[in-house]
Amino acid sequence: MKVLIIEDERELAQSIADYLSGAHYLCEFAATYQEALEKVEVYEYDCILLDIMLPGGNGMQILERLKSLNKQDGVIIISAKNSLDDKIQGLHIGADDYLAKPFHLPELAARIYSVIRRRSFANTNVIQLNELQIDLLGKSVKVHQELIPLTKKELDLLLYFIANKNKVVSKSAIAEHLSGELADMLDNHDFIYAHIKNLKKKLTEAGCANYLKTIYGSGYKWEL
Repeated sequence: MKVLIIEDERELAQSIADYLSGAHYLCEFAATYQEALEKVEVYEYDCILLDIMLPGGNGMQILERLKSLNKQDGVIIISAKNSLDDKIQGLHIGADDYLAKPFHLPELAARIYSVIRRRSFANTNVIQLNELQIDLLGKSVKVHQELIPLTKKELDLLLYFIANKNKVVSKSAIAEHLSGELADMLDNHDFIYAHIKNLKKKLTEAGCANYLKTIYGSGYKWEL
């Protein structure tokens, strides 16, 4: 899962990223209003951590821009301003949660998980799709109750496809999801084919139906 940390306190942003990386999140940074605006307009994120006070502008304007673009990224406001008015305004505009600084990193991680679970997986900890079962907290996958060993990238891909089930997902969107903004610098998407091939092989060999379809010329679709 991919997280954008919009925070001008670099030490805090890095400590958040270090902690979330241990929980298998891919983290990107924006330290100014303009940088944040450019990233939210171009890229998709599973969750955005949004500071209100930013060099060059106000975080609430970022939230309003997300709403005007009809973006579906989850948003948690993180702010030193523990103001009821700010909290109400942010939630009314479209934020999913509000966390006042200082906060404990485990609490932040739990709130991120809650936002992603609620938005992408119908607020459940265990996804059951016919013979396929995914434990989001345990980060484990079973087919017909047999544990399937997936790599971090394979599990991330599986969750990404399921979160976008019955939608065609382009190769460039998958590359961005797996590699973040670094995807723009890649010459090709060969690494995507390798991960998808391995994921499909492990699932089908365990007896899972072929839900992941190749849409030639467009990308892939998880059909249910």
